[in-house]
Formats: sequence, structure tokens, C-alpha cells
Amino acid sequence: MMARRGGKRIRMDDPPPEYEELHSDALNESTSDADSPTKRMTRLRARGGVRDKPPIIDDDEDEFFAPVARKRKTPATRKPPGERKERVERPRKEPVDRGHHERIDNEREITTDENSLYYIVRHSKNAIASIVDQWIEQYKTNRETALVALMQFFINASGCKGKISEDIQYPVDHTAIIRRMTEEFDEESGEYPLIMTGTQWRKFKNNFCDFVQTLVKQCQYSIIYDQFLMDNVISLLTGLSDSQVRAFRHTATLAAMKLMTALVDVALLVSNNFDNAAKQFEAERVKSRDRRASDRLDSLMTKRSELEENMDEIKSMLTYMFKSVFVHRYRDSLPDIRAICMAEIGIWMENYPQNFLDDSYLKYIGWTLHDKIGEVRLRCLQSLLPLYEKDELKGKLELFTSKFKDRIVAMTLDKEFEVSVHAVKLVISILKIHPEILADKDCEIVYELVYSSHRGVAQAAAEFLNVRLFHLTADMEETKTKRGKLRLPNTPLVRDLVQFFIESELHEHGAYLVDSFIDSNDMVRDWECMTDLLLEEPGPNEEVLDNKQESTLIEIMVSSVKQSATGEVPVGRASNRKCTLSAKELKAIQDEKSKLTEHFIVTLPSLLEKYQADSEKLANLLAVPQYFDLNLYTTNRQEGNLQALLDRINQVMSMHTGREVLETCAKTLECLCAEGSASYTRCNIARSNIIEGAVNKYKDAIEEWRNLIQGEETPNEDDIYNITITLKVLSILYSSHNLNPWDLFKSLFQDVEEAQSKENVDRCLPNEALAYCIEACYFSISWGLYYVENDCESVNVTDVVAELRNNLDTFMAACFELTRDGPTVQIQEAAYQSICDLLIIFSDKLARSEIEHIRGLEYKSRMDEHLILDNFVQHYVFSLKQDVAQDETRIEELHKKRNFLACYCKLVVYNIIPTMRAASIFKYYVKCYNDYGDIIKATLGKAREINKVNFAMTLLLSLITVFKSLQEQHEDGIVSKSSQEFIDLKELAKRFALTFGFDALKNRESVAAIHRGGIYFAANKQPEDPVRAPTRLLFLEVLNEFNYKLLKQDKKVIMGCLDKIIPPGMPSSRAEEWQPLVLYRNSLLHGETDQAPVASKRAYTRKRRDHDEEEEEEDDEEEHNDPDYRG
Repeated sequence: MMARRGGKRIRMDDPPPEYEELHSDALNESTSDADSPTKRMTRLRARGGVRDKPPIIDDDEDEFFAPVARKRKTPATRKPPGERKERVERPRKEPVDRGHHERIDNEREITTDENSLYYIVRHSKNAIASIVDQWIEQYKTNRETALVALMQFFINASGCKGKISEDIQYPVDHTAIIRRMTEEFDEESGEYPLIMTGTQWRKFKNNFCDFVQTLVKQCQYSIIYDQFLMDNVISLLTGLSDSQVRAFRHTATLAAMKLMTALVDVALLVSNNFDNAAKQFEAERVKSRDRRASDRLDSLMTKRSELEENMDEIKSMLTYMFKSVFVHRYRDSLPDIRAICMAEIGIWMENYPQNFLDDSYLKYIGWTLHDKIGEVRLRCLQSLLPLYEKDELKGKLELFTSKFKDRIVAMTLDKEFEVSVHAVKLVISILKIHPEILADKDCEIVYELVYSSHRGVAQAAAEFLNVRLFHLTADMEETKTKRGKLRLPNTPLVRDLVQFFIESELHEHGAYLVDSFIDSNDMVRDWECMTDLLLEEPGPNEEVLDNKQESTLIEIMVSSVKQSATGEVPVGRASNRKCTLSAKELKAIQDEKSKLTEHFIVTLPSLLEKYQADSEKLANLLAVPQYFDLNLYTTNRQEGNLQALLDRINQVMSMHTGREVLETCAKTLECLCAEGSASYTRCNIARSNIIEGAVNKYKDAIEEWRNLIQGEETPNEDDIYNITITLKVLSILYSSHNLNPWDLFKSLFQDVEEAQSKENVDRCLPNEALAYCIEACYFSISWGLYYVENDCESVNVTDVVAELRNNLDTFMAACFELTRDGPTVQIQEAAYQSICDLLIIFSDKLARSEIEHIRGLEYKSRMDEHLILDNFVQHYVFSLKQDVAQDETRIEELHKKRNFLACYCKLVVYNIIPTMRAASIFKYYVKCYNDYGDIIKATLGKAREINKVNFAMTLLLSLITVFKSLQEQHEDGIVSKSSQEFIDLKELAKRFALTFGFDALKNRESVAAIHRGGIYFAANKQPEDPVRAPTRLLFLEVLNEFNYKLLKQDKKVIMGCLDKIIPPGMPSSRAEEWQPLVLYRNSLLHGETDQAPVASKRAYTRKRRDHDEEEEEEDDEEEHNDPDYRG
């Protein structure tokens, strides 16, 4: 029998020392102290006097805090002949037909013996049960041979090619076998089957687990009790699980844990059989003597004794393996091993709670909740969840819950989203069975997660709220409105939801709140309940909704309508949801759209009438028709309500002046006038009337204004207000509807032209009105191009195109002048945005059109125009003066500046202006990273795609510009290399160098161009004294940041270029001013920074990470090599 080995008894309320000490000395008890753990052991080292040393030794601390190195696929270097040890000749294996079993995923084969269990499990298409049956038949014939085959299976599954001799002595010395296998385990790769990637290896891992469990299942009635098979297998696995070789330890631990799981199933079956036998025995015993069958009583007693003996044997195996394997491996240095232990102990507790669901076992899961690896923490939670879902286990979990409740609640904020989701689900289970344990502060932590950026976390938090707050109870009283209408059941829940949203103080995240609840609580789709609360007067026992509550309810309602009609989650909320919807999902969305349309067709006009004076509520309510199924207006005979809606929109357009309300009206009107809908005619007439009214108001206002100006009268405040509002309405309508049939461009452009000419400044429109004028002109030209491309008849197309071309040229000229020297910032901004958008619209894509007239509409910008745009961006975006405004104002201002920068960068990305123009933008990459880093970074990537050499010269120009500005700050033009400004310049160069990625071959020409251009710049300005160094020589230190991107052969070319411009003997002294040249030349001469050319496709595959703090690998080369800069 195997020797029993115990573990240290730890009280459940003791702190877990392995997590307090960061696994410093207890992660892997088998680590040797003889040699440095960072030194990789090879077979030669193992045989060189220390035979019991393994070839691969884990550095426990390093393994815990860093990922495992990936296998290098380059062949290992040969060792010198004198270093080799003579190998023992082994029998030559029979040649194997390689075509019969090609290598999967180009990985090595552990063995080519087709009769071995490993080969059969790995390659055979037969069921695992049949493979196990064949082995059992072999075991019954010759158990020693079968045992060797099974032990060999575990050795091979670990990736070891060593072979166990079939004539081993019994009892087996497993320690000697493991030592010999360790010596023969000479793979330097660090890979083994359990961690290899690919479908075939995943299949093998599943087959491996199934084989172990099926083996126990098929042997459960006799073989596992023969004190031969299980003793030897358990002893081998226990020894391997304690090995320093990771492959042995990982594979053996997995096998041992699966073996325990299978034994737990057997123990459960034996326990049930024992209980049944005991009941039968007791029933037979209580019978009277004349009715009792004595032989049956004896057989039942014998059966019960046998089952009891078997049960004791299985429990003995489980106890030994738990203390010998689990207790040591649950805190192993390898996260995969810890995860296996946590996953399996959960299965034992769930399947056999009477033996394993005890505080002495639960404590291991509780302690491992503190693990630093997300996957291990996740396995702990997944093990606990099924336990909390069973009411009969409630009592056994009470102490554990009280001890580890705080940790579980804290894990709801885990940085791993999957861990956070499961933690919330576990807190929900705790709430159901132990509601008194959770304090209010615990619940509030979960409440806030409904606004999480991750959809799964938010939905789990919403489910928690459903259980704790938002569910109907029997004691809820029915309430009625003032006129006696019975309130709907969800009314109290909707009221609570509104109050919850208000108290959370996240008033711009209504869409996030709705998305969290939309799949789990029908209250957010109970639009009838919501409209009743808004329209019906409250009854005697009801509280009146205040203004804030009404606004919040409307925001929630409209967000629900939008998501129900589109199926789209809010912007910025990450989700694992697939992008394309199934036919079933599309039908469900269409059904919801029809449902909400039927409801709001009737109620929306009343809501608009009630809140016609509140612009905030109107802006939300007017968006609802954008999600209607418009055909229902005619099929349900609701033309009257359609007309009522159109009348309300017309009324709002004439009454309100808020931009948000007017833009929503214009957009809704555009949706209602969708061509092809049955209600198009009616809506189009209403739209024409609205536009006609707005145009007439504008014409009246502008005529009155011009009459006042001509009469040399000063317009009063009413006149200014009137012309500003009419132009505002006109501009907003122009953004969604084609107003060109009303021929407004000449009138609008007249005021723009007057402002640009500056001849009569007093005659110009107010600044705000002029900005709307510019916007309207822009929309007029855009609609003109749309008309030419889509609706224009061929008869008059020449005249239309000529007029459009003239309007475009004159408007662009005026806008460039206003951008350069506009009277106010507001006008400059409007002109700048119009220019950028029109340059995109009328770019060279028009020159590629099949229609001849359209090809002539391309607008080709000039260099002086590019300079105007550049100066605007430099002045208004990158002015570094400190803002003293309020936070909200500062955020709005930053948003506006980001928009300006994005407009300019789009021109570079679409190659409308030369890439060189971006040099003035790129120089702020480091200085302004927090505000504009993402925009500049994206522009860098796109500019590189256009032309790599041109991109490289743009980066060089950017660096030169900064260097020149540093020189201008000093009278003598000498830049101090220790100054912060120069250090920042070198950092900028370093960031630029990272944008070239790892592929030196791809960027060879562009990197060389930077060096050549930089050398010419550095040596260009010679001082009068020939002994003195060039004044720009310090720039070579900036170029040094690009040296490691040069290939070895290119360094020689650059050295030749350097020697031509600055001869090696030129410096007559080693003065400080010549040091940049010395450093640069040394860097080119020496090979420390040489890097081998890398193929464009990676020649390796990355092992899945072992550490949750490892950064996610980026597929894009730019992202991989230019991580976010944090200043």
C-alpha cells in the first residue's frame, strides 16, 4: 500500500499566507535551492553530476508575475563534440508511414509507436470508451504490461519521449522512473501537449481527461479495488505532480484531479448503493422469524460489508490524493494548475457535498479568491455558483459566506470583466439565500455597475437590482388616477427606476441604464405605463411627478424606444454580441417597432401638446417618430394622428429657438418624409409648408435688415434677434432638407461676401447670424452636388453644373479669407469647418466619376490655402494658454478643438493636402498627447500607408521644426542637451521611431531617408570658425533614436553619407560640441543595436498568456509598437 502523506492543518479564519507573502516562498514546494532557479537545466547539465536535477526549473516568483516564454521554433544550436556524453544505443524503431499520420499544426510527435496509448488517444477516431475497454482486456490478460502502457501514456502526454522499461521490478520504484524520465526530458522548447494551440491539441486534451475518467468508470466494480492499479497510478501521478518539470507537474495534476473527480462519482454511487443495502437489510431484519429469509439476510449483510469496505477504500484514495496533490498544487506557480484545482474541487463539492462541502475544503476556494490571475479567480467563482443555487446546501455555506463575503463583493469591481460578471451573479445567489449578510454599502457597490462600459457586467448588476428592488410583490397596493383609471402593475417599479436614476447622479447615461434592464425587466418597455404616468393626473394616494422626475422618465422612455426599434446598444458599451443579427432577432425587433408605433401614434401628439413649452422634454419626445413604422399610419387608419403630429412639429419650429429642439424637428421631419412610405405625400406637403414659412420669415427679416442698413439706421435688439433666429432655423432646415428650389444661395452669399470684403463693416450681419449664413451656403452647395449626381435632368445639366462651379469657387474664396482674417472667432470657425468639409466632398474622387460634367467639379486646393488652414489649427487648437473656465466649459472647448484637428487630419488622411503639411501637427504628439494623442496617432498610421518615404520625411521635418524653434529661443543658437525641451524632442523622436514597427525590411528605405536628411540638416549650417562644430550638430542625437531601425548593411551606407558630409578627421579636438557626432558615428559603427530583418509575417505563434496583467497583443503593427503614451 502507498504511504500516507499529510498536509499542514490551517484554520479557516487564518489569513492565507501564500497571498499575503505574494507567493514568495510557498508557490512551488518542489523548487530546489541548489541552483539558481533562473538557470535553464538541460539534459547535459542534469547528467553532469546532479542527476536528480530537472531540465526545466520554474522560477516561482518570475512565473507568477510574468507570462511563460513561447517556444522558439528555430532549431537548437549544436553543442561542441567534447561536451557531449556518449548516448546509449537504443533499438531502431520500425519505419512509420508518414503519409498515414501527418504532423498536426507542424508540431513534433511525442512518439510514433502506433500501439501506444498516447498515439491511440491522440489519433484514433474510435470512442474513448472502446479504447478503455481494449486496455482493460489487456489488463486482465497481463496487468503488469498494461500498467506500464498506462504509465507510459502519462509520460508521453507530458511531452516526454522517454520510454519506461517493460521489465521493471515490482513493487515499482516510481521515484526512480520519474528521475530517469526527467533526465531524458531534454526538450528546450518549454511546450508540451496540454499547452499547445490548435484544434487537434485541444481535442487531445479533452480526450486525455475523458480517458482518465472513463478508465475509472469502467473499472469501478472490481479493478480499482485490486490494490495494484490505483496504488501504482496514484503513486506515479503524485510523484509527477511534485516534479520541478512543469510539463510533468501540469499533466499529472490534471490527471490526478480528473481521477479524483471520477472517484467522487464512484463514491457517490457506492454511497447510494450502501444506503439502499442498509435499508433492505433493516427491512429484512424487522420481519418476523417465519417470514424472514435467513440466506437473504446474510447476503445483504455481506453486500453491505463489501460496500462499506469499498467506500472506505475510495475515501482513503481521495484523502491521500487531496493531501498529496491538491493541497500543494492549488498554490502552484503555474496559473493553469491552480485553475484546474479550483475547477475540480467545485465539482467534488457539487456532486458529493456530504463529504466535500465542508469548511475545511471551502477555505481553499476562499483563499484563492485573492489570486493574482483572472482565470484562477474565475474558476473559483464558477465553482461556487452551483453550490449557492441549491437550497439544501444553504446551511453548509453560511460560515464561508460570512468569512469571504467582503472579498466576493469586491470582486464585482474586478478588472477582468468575466470575473466581475460571475462575482455579481454570486452576490445575487448570496442575496437569495442569505439576504441578511449583505449590508447596504455592499449593495451600493453593485448598483453602480449598471452604468459599466461592459454590457455583461451591467446586465448582471441589473439582475441584482431586479432581485433586490425592481420586482413586483404581493403587498403592493393598486392605485388609480384622478379620473379613476387603474394604474398598470409596473407603475411602482417605473417610479422607483426614475428615482434610482436621479439619485445615481449620472444624468447623461439613461441609454446605459435602459440597456442594462432591457433584456431582464419588461418595465423599461412598458410604454403604456410610462405615458400614463406622464399624461394622467395623479390620484388621491399618489405622489405628483416633479419636473426632474418627468424629464428623467421621458429620457428613459425615449432611450427604450430607440433601442427596441433598432436593436443597437449604446455607443461605448463593449459587448460580446455578434454584429449581424439573425432572422429571429430581426423579426423580434420589427415586432417591437410595430408595438411602439401603435402606442405612440396615439399618445405622442398629447405628450407634445402637454410639454410644448419645455425644450428639454420636447427634444427627447420629438425623436420618437424617427423609430416609427410609418406604414402603420395608413394600415391602422391613423391619418388624423399623423396630421396632429405634423401640426405639432410646425408649431415647435415656429415657437422654439433652441438648437437641439430645432435639429430634432428637422431630423424627424426628414424621417417622416421618407420616399416610398404610404404617408409621404401628406408629410411632404407639411414639410413644404414648414420650409415655405421659414423661407418667407427669412426673406422678410433680411429685407427689413437691408432697408435699415441702406437707410443708415441702427438695428435694435429685436431686429438683430429676428434676423439671427430666422437664419438659424433656415440653416438647421438646410442640414436635413434641400432648400435649393427656393433659390437662397445668392441672398445668403451676399452677406458672406460683404463680411469678407470688409468694405462696410457696419453693414454686416451680426456675428452669430453670419455664422449661420456660412453654414447655409455650405449646405446649399452640398445639396447642389447631390442634385447633379442624382436628380438633375440631362437637358439643363450644363447650366446647373456651371452655376454650382461658380458658387463653389466664390464661396471657397470667401471662406479662406474669413478663416485667415475673419472679424470674430465664431465666423472663422464656421468658415474653417465649411472649407474642410467641402474639400472632402469635392475631392479628386469626382475626377474619377463616369459622368463628364461631374468630373469638372473637383476642387484643387492651392499651397497658400493649405497654409491658411495650417495657421488656423496652430492658433486655435494648439495654443497652450491656460484656460480658467469652468470644467464643463473647458470640456466643451476641448471637444470643439478636437473637432477642428480631426477636420484637418482628415484632409491629410484622404490625401487632399500633402502629407508634409502634417509635420506641424505631428510635433505635438507628445506634448499634447492627453488631449489629441488618439487623433494624431491615427493620422500617423494612415499617413504611413499613403507613402512611407514621404511619411518619413514628414516626421523629419517635424523634428527639424521643433529643433529650429529651440535654437531661436537662444541668442547664440546653441541648444543645451540637458534642457527639458531637448529631452522632450528626443522623446518625440523615440515615439516616431516606434511607428515604423518591427519589420525593418518594409521600412528600410524610409528610415534611411530620415538619416540622410537629418545628416544634411545637422551639417548644413557651418560656423565661421572652421574648428567649431556646426551649430545644428546636436540634432544627430535626435537621429540616434532611429538607429536601431537600420539594417546592418544600411548602417554602412549611412556611415558613408556621414563621412562625405563631415569627414572623419574634421574635428580637431574632442570638445563637448563634437560629442553628438562621435556618439552618432559610434552608434553606426558598433553592432549592439543591430537587429535582424524580420519577416512581414510573424514566424511564431503566441502562447496564451499566464498573467492577467500582460497587455493584450495588438494585431495591427502600429498598435503593437506604439502603445499609448501616458506622459
